[in-house]
Amino acid sequence: MTTMRQPREISVTEASRRGVAGLVADAEQGEDLLVTRHHRPVAAVVSASRLGEMEAAAEDLRDLALVLARSASDNGRRTSFDDVLAAFGHTHESLAAIEDDD
Repeated sequence: MTTMRQPREISVTEASRRGVAGLVADAEQGEDLLVTRHHRPVAAVVSASRLGEMEAAAEDLRDLALVLARSASDNGRRTSFDDVLAAFGHTHESLAAIEDDD
């Protein structure tokens, strides 16, 4: 699981002085950098593994939000697959008869 950590803030001027190689070296060592202009965040430099962790965490949060929304709106009523097929005018046999578009 991704842990929260405070990135080190650097100005655009300092980032320019460090150059891409310096910023990448910091990211490779696990340091998150927040590049600011006039004390406002404009960019972040993180390692590829850190980016992967953040993307996985975002996916987990989307899944959690879906579970919570479904849980909050669940009335206990369930609909069988056969009822859904019937509502759309199909049966198991009519679905099996549909040819694939391969």
